[in-house]
Amino acid sequence: MKKLSHTDASGKARMVDVSAKNDQKRKAKAEGSIRLHPDTLNLIRDNDIKKGDVLNVARVGGIMGGKKTSELIPMAHNLPLNSVSVDIELTKEGAHVYAEAACTGKTGVEMEALTAVSIALLNIYDMCKAVDGDMEIGEIRLIEKTKTNL
Repeated sequence: MKKLSHTDASGKARMVDVSAKNDQKRKAKAEGSIRLHPDTLNLIRDNDIKKGDVLNVARVGGIMGGKKTSELIPMAHNLPLNSVSVDIELTKEGAHVYAEAACTGKTGVEMEALTAVSIALLNIYDMCKAVDGDMEIGEIRLIEKTKTNL
């Protein structure tokens, strides 16, 4: 197992110094899901949730979440993102969220992609909580990360 990089010699949390690293093109993809009642899915499809358009609010919220990652995750670096995208697919069981984040920088964008997915899912939950008390968020995971030398 690798040594944790976010702790100093005495075990105290610290932000990793990446100043000596070269800039690289970096990309990360993440996904997650939310289980929804079939009636809730129908309300989303018909745009009949009283709070508004669930999928568009969740998509925009996810993008905003990806952009705010360093404000939410204490040891995450503030990255100049080139892009954050969020796509949502309705399934028989609920909704599946995919996010991709990209930047040119010294450290990866995994946390941005994962945060985008998480915030999009939380927005779906918030938009639907009045009609579905049994929603379940799960299976949030990183599915790909790449880095390419400039």
